[in-house]
Amino acid sequence: MTEEVYVVPPECRRERADKVLAAAFPAHSRMAFQRALAAGRVSADGRVIAQSDEVRGGQTIRFSLPEPVKAALVPADIPLEVIFEDAHIVVLNKPAGMVVHPGAGTTDDTLVHALLAHCAGELSGIGGVERPGIVHRLDKETSGLIVVAKTDAAHRAMADQFAERALRKEYLALVAGATKAASGRIDRSIARHPVHRHRMTTGEGGRPARTDWTVEERFGDAATLIRCRIHTGRTHQIRVHLKSIGHPLLGDATYGWKPSPSLPAVPRVMLHAEHLEFTHPVNGRTMDLRAPLPEDFRKILADLRRL
Repeated sequence: MTEEVYVVPPECRRERADKVLAAAFPAHSRMAFQRALAAGRVSADGRVIAQSDEVRGGQTIRFSLPEPVKAALVPADIPLEVIFEDAHIVVLNKPAGMVVHPGAGTTDDTLVHALLAHCAGELSGIGGVERPGIVHRLDKETSGLIVVAKTDAAHRAMADQFAERALRKEYLALVAGATKAASGRIDRSIARHPVHRHRMTTGEGGRPARTDWTVEERFGDAATLIRCRIHTGRTHQIRVHLKSIGHPLLGDATYGWKPSPSLPAVPRVMLHAEHLEFTHPVNGRTMDLRAPLPEDFRKILADLRRL
């Protein structure tokens, strides 16, 4: 994309650059400007600025967005469970164990490989080479709903809903122990762990994160099934937040879970993206979608009920 020039209106007080640019150029998403900032492709008054920098009235901003690059990935004919699909988006029930997009150590069995075959060339290019069409992500071991954009317009609109927290995201989580309360709110910032860089942690210096939870079912003192509604989308948010209140997810050894001989065998991190409510990016219709629990999740629930 050629370089664009924008003069911030005089009435604008200090504001994050990505927010200012997204409002001025609605054809592009705020996420697209965040990527441009991270790549050093945005300057204010001749100085390259970072993602966290603010701009003010009168400053001249120059920016360029990278052109989408055709994915050099080979489509793979992998079965997908489609919850909803039209010309603009496809919503899938991702199985546990499937990586969303290619990376170090992955092979040709990622969700992106499967989508390239399923959509036959109809995937948004905004996500770039590694993750065409991918609007958000789920961890490898997390099952459940994931939205994929087929067009750039749908991608921008969905990315804006995620960035502005204008949708409802609910997960079913099976945690160790019995929660004392029937519901609660966890409002704790999340940051990269200072020592173990593959983990996240709560504490000062992180980004704000909020999770509301309610009990769905209790299994004595052994475990509790809870419903989590996340109002932010931080990395490992539910896993970190539940660990912080003393109830790590079953199967989540990274965040403190330990096997117990009194519990059934746990096949994975027991987290499922069960419910997603959002506005259709083109027709404005309210989409209220749910993904049924996978077999491994249903089995461990049945085993717990027999304890």
